[in-house]
Amino acid sequence: MSNIATPVQQSAPHSVLYNESALHSAPYTESVTRDAGRQRAGAQTARFCAYFSRRHWLWRALIATGGTFVIALSVLMLTEWLMRGSVASWQQYFTLSHRPLWTTLGLIFLTLLVLDGLLGRLWQGMLIVAPVLFGLAWFSRQKGMYLGDPLYPSDLLYTRQVVDLMPLLVRDRPLDAVLITLASLAAIAALYFFWRYFRRTMPRLSRVARLSRLAFALPVLIWFGSISDYSTFSYIRDRMGIVPMMWDQKENYAHNGLVVAFIFNIPMANVSAPNGYSQSRIESIAEYLFPADAQNDLLNGTGAVHGNTIVPVAARNDEKPDVIVIMSESFWDPTRLPGVAFDEDPISNVRSNQSGNVFSPEFGGMTANVEFEALTGFSNAFLPYGSIPYQQYIRRPVPSLASFFSDQGYETRALHPYRQWFWNRSSVYENFGFDKFLSEENLPTLTKKGHLASDEEFAGEIIRAAEEAERPLFLFGVSLQGHGPYAPSRYPDSKIKVVTNADSAVSEASKGSVRSFAQGAQDADTSLKQLMDWAKKRKRETIIVFFGDHLPPLGDVYVESGFMKNRTASRIDTADHMLAQHETPLVLWSSRTDSLRGAGTISPSFLPLYILEMAGFQHPYYTGFLGKVHQEYSVIDGHMLLDKDYMPHTGWLQQPVMPQILQDYRQVQYDMLFGNSFSKEKMFPFLSAEVYTPSDQGQKTQVTSQY
Repeated sequence: MSNIATPVQQSAPHSVLYNESALHSAPYTESVTRDAGRQRAGAQTARFCAYFSRRHWLWRALIATGGTFVIALSVLMLTEWLMRGSVASWQQYFTLSHRPLWTTLGLIFLTLLVLDGLLGRLWQGMLIVAPVLFGLAWFSRQKGMYLGDPLYPSDLLYTRQVVDLMPLLVRDRPLDAVLITLASLAAIAALYFFWRYFRRTMPRLSRVARLSRLAFALPVLIWFGSISDYSTFSYIRDRMGIVPMMWDQKENYAHNGLVVAFIFNIPMANVSAPNGYSQSRIESIAEYLFPADAQNDLLNGTGAVHGNTIVPVAARNDEKPDVIVIMSESFWDPTRLPGVAFDEDPISNVRSNQSGNVFSPEFGGMTANVEFEALTGFSNAFLPYGSIPYQQYIRRPVPSLASFFSDQGYETRALHPYRQWFWNRSSVYENFGFDKFLSEENLPTLTKKGHLASDEEFAGEIIRAAEEAERPLFLFGVSLQGHGPYAPSRYPDSKIKVVTNADSAVSEASKGSVRSFAQGAQDADTSLKQLMDWAKKRKRETIIVFFGDHLPPLGDVYVESGFMKNRTASRIDTADHMLAQHETPLVLWSSRTDSLRGAGTISPSFLPLYILEMAGFQHPYYTGFLGKVHQEYSVIDGHMLLDKDYMPHTGWLQQPVMPQILQDYRQVQYDMLFGNSFSKEKMFPFLSAEVYTPSDQGQKTQVTSQY
């Protein structure tokens, strides 16, 4: 690599002339003369530059390359330490026989060469690479502590959401917030100082040195990018010891390191078509599922049988029922914590009406992914692990419960007492076919409890929307009060008493967090009773579906109580542990038929099946296709498949052959989300038998569904 770091003479005010005379001449510039500190620094740098310039080009290349290697190794060591936070894991990664270590080191080394070539200064690329990697590593560690997953490229899409929630985090951990702010300001100031220092003092690279760096490093980086598609096999990548473990991201990051694992996850924005996807394949699925002589049966009012559970069907008449679906933020049963008791049952109403449980695909957050399944009947299991459909994939009209009920002549409302842009809901709800989104922007000011809009006020808005509706109403509501964090001082007027065993390891701080969470859960439970009492007095039948989106991020509470080994849920574990760490209560209730019992534990994607059957509707996809899938499976999760007998099938996505019904599920989902919508005609048709007159439609603005 000839002349890899050959300095050249410059005449800029703050540059240093790299020749022997610079060491013995008068002060470099008039400004240096006036600044003694800058003079001393300039003299030291001049000595290095003079020594550097006197060497043979090969010696200069060795100095520059060796320095870049040391910088790359130092950056890598600190990056992995920040991400892992474990000495054992760090030491395991930094072993001479661990080949992904050398690959990552090479990638950082080459990136430094490219940046030095572009910036024209020796070793200045460090000031870009180091802050970026340190920041990603720190955020990955923080996300892992609270949500159980490392940082993905898609997480950068909801940076705005994280910033918007910062006031809540500041209230919960004010000292940490102050320290983080001071550390961030200090880091920015240091970066600014070193940037100016490097630009002023580090040797300039000659044109030959810069081109040499780019010519050597860029092709290698481009080549590595070409073998970074995890969905294709690469012999060379395999020889490097790099294994894309997309089904287990914790192990993926632990084995391959932050840099390589992060690169593997970049293509998750693109979803490839499943093998065999075509119009004929989709048509064959519809044909064997719904033979021509059975098409008329789809529109009858008969019930459906799922295992030993008979789903009741409301009488279908001109007075269609109102359907209200509530996804309660972080709602969970706190009495499941071992060794923790309460002076009263915080969720007595839910417990007395509980139909079963929802198996949440998430833990501690990522509400939008649970919402996606519940509204569409599609599954996150068929999407790249760690992706966020609301942020990445919903870019066109997609069939949902909202579009179905709109086709049936319903007014469709979404209700969430927070900002419309959060999780991209405004755009998503429009593509789902909702008539209107009631949010913080257009709702009256709601009374807050625990810093957020109260569940009591939330229930009141649901009642108001139903009373004002001129036609049957479908409303999907996402509550807010239960959102974490759960500072012990969050509800100063709480009367709930938390009792632990004498030998319990649960600290007083954790007991305070449990009390705050239990108070929020009790408020959600009370608001559900408020809705039920109101619905019982109505003439129109009202169906209420209530479930929690995921377990709350209680952190140390889980470990201290012995509920879990770690602060977050396991992604891969035994069926019993997975159920315990992902189940949230589910209520399926009707003002006419009371609560449905025996639903068991189901994925959110099966909720449309239960909702439509309770409301007395049949549909080719939501009750027909999902009904067939549910006859065989109860939980469809990317890490675990539970059949109707709750027998686990782990690693099912990595098997050479997927069960036929799940292959069909994946084909139809891809077709409607990303493909050509071949299944639209037979699986998502207009089913409404009633047509409202123009005068009726004119009384209420309605967005016509495209399905």
